[in-house]
Amino acid sequence: MSRTSLAAAETIAAIARPLQGTHEDYDPILRMVGNARIVLLGEASHGTQEFYHERARITKRLIQELDFTAIAVEGDWPDAYRVNRYVRGKGLDAGAEPALRGFSRFPAWMWRNTEMVEFVTWLRSRNEKAPAEEPPVGFYGLDLYSLHASMEAVLGYLDRVDAAAAARARARYGCFELFGTDPQQYGHATTLDFSRSCEDEVVRQLLDLQSQRDRLLRGDGFVDQDEFFQAEQNARVVKGAEQYYRTMFRGQVSSWNLRDTHMADTLDALLTHLDGQVGHSKVVVWAHNSHVGDARATEMGAAGELTLGQLARERHEDEAVLIGFSTYSGTVTAAADWGEPPRRCRVRPGLRGSYEELLHDAGIPRMLIDLGDEDAAEALHPERLQRAIGVIYRPETERQSHYFYSHLADQFDALVHWDETRALTPLERSAAWEGDEVYETFPTGI
Repeated sequence: MSRTSLAAAETIAAIARPLQGTHEDYDPILRMVGNARIVLLGEASHGTQEFYHERARITKRLIQELDFTAIAVEGDWPDAYRVNRYVRGKGLDAGAEPALRGFSRFPAWMWRNTEMVEFVTWLRSRNEKAPAEEPPVGFYGLDLYSLHASMEAVLGYLDRVDAAAAARARARYGCFELFGTDPQQYGHATTLDFSRSCEDEVVRQLLDLQSQRDRLLRGDGFVDQDEFFQAEQNARVVKGAEQYYRTMFRGQVSSWNLRDTHMADTLDALLTHLDGQVGHSKVVVWAHNSHVGDARATEMGAAGELTLGQLARERHEDEAVLIGFSTYSGTVTAAADWGEPPRRCRVRPGLRGSYEELLHDAGIPRMLIDLGDEDAAEALHPERLQRAIGVIYRPETERQSHYFYSHLADQFDALVHWDETRALTPLERSAAWEGDEVYETFPTGI
């Protein structure tokens, strides 16, 4: 270890708050949040048990002690809205596990896992026990992959309230019928100019729905407002998804920026909608570090990418708090490739010269670091490698696939680090996950 790294590790050891598993662990986060209305909680992988568990612990306190009114996740709007209906005492699902069945698209384990069942069960119970004058806490999705599910949701709403409007919507959305149920086929065909795009149709449908707002909301109460909002948001998702799939074959930066901008726009629309119901809403966001962190502090930002966290800071300034999560080693639930079943994989220890190695060398198994602390900022500002594991883990190309350079102190407001973590437990466990063997992911010769 270099002298600089040794000094940085010693600084971290001196200022970090060890996490003991007590109620007081996250007192500093609640003080940091204060009057902020957006708290973004990250994760260094989509398959780590501790990240989900600790985000739930923090979120429960934000709801109970600081009156946060919603959770918004890196998931599709219609799938999350099914959960929203359940936790608010609506819908037909008899429990948390059935309510999560909307998350059927790969990677289902991101939201269909044991930690989510526990949290959704708690959220339903909290809402049932809350005083009548206290608004129920909702659960929403920010993402834009649900092209066909969102079209179906728009049509389902219009079928219930306006048959003529439903007929117009079916005619417009019929533009996608040629491409089947795989939206990537649509994107590929339009990119190669094999077919015209459906852009005009989805824009017209969104504008048509919005123009009918006052007429469709002539009923009373929040139910009509909520149902119109979910339909309007699904129409926005169709518009965003159409553009995303049409863009994804033209360049990674443009499609990434479109997706994160959509998530930021959805968050703002959700805040506006909830403000109309509760006066001043507050939202907790659950998403990957690569979305939660400020891109301007990373090499991706230098290449032109932006993130939800960056946009939240730009749009909401001090009212947005960004918290990252990291781990040094352990196991993770991930697939070997897109669409393949989840496996329990052993995570390689953090690479030399990485933040993960530096945090490991601090010698505290579980800790919270306030990056607003001057000493912490100084120790964690110099550029280092940082790991990001998504739903796919490729240890054979670990450096290229899972690391990027960043300035951690500028990327987040605080960091939660667990030195060793466990694989998230999916509700549907494949043979690859259930087996006694943990997939050894160390390349030979290491």
